[in-house]
Amino acid sequence: MNGVPLRRMPAWGPVPAVWAFAGCSRAPSFDILGSFFPAWLLCLVLGLAGTLAVRWLLLRLHIVVALPVLTYPSLTALLTCALWLEFFR
Repeated sequence: MNGVPLRRMPAWGPVPAVWAFAGCSRAPSFDILGSFFPAWLLCLVLGLAGTLAVRWLLLRLHIVVALPVLTYPSLTALLTCALWLEFFR
């Protein structure tokens, strides 16, 4: 310890946990044929469809993608998050 006094922990320790749970609310969902689907699932399907449309456009224009293994999943994630932010936030 070398003569260094121990500092006392602050009393506000559980406050971050309260802040973390304060944002919880009802999850957005859609009623499709009597079954509720989460909104992120719809955004994922639309993001995947958008990625397929971009891939088709790149093939039609004869543009070669350098790393398709990284490009298309990243594009799907980008479109999914953009749709989520646009429609649900």
